[in-house]
Amino acid sequence: MSESNTTKPGLRKSRVGVVVSTSMNKTIVVEYVARVPHPRFKKIVKRSKKFYAHDETGQAAVGDKVRITETKPISKLKCWELTEVLSH
Repeated sequence: MSESNTTKPGLRKSRVGVVVSTSMNKTIVVEYVARVPHPRFKKIVKRSKKFYAHDETGQAAVGDKVRITETKPISKLKCWELTEVLSH
């Protein structure tokens, strides 16, 4: 029973968003915009959410398009880490 848990790790969520703040040490704020249908009227609406992500090397700048991946909690607000910078 336990060998299936050890051989296959859980799937980690991944998001692509735009960096809106880099003023904290080793932390960036990424705004993610999802286009989802309205539950009643079925019109496509934009839903945005901000994620705090860990940036160890400080390679991301404000306005960059980045990919972040879910990870174990690093602090009270941070449970995402920077995977790659897609465009500057």
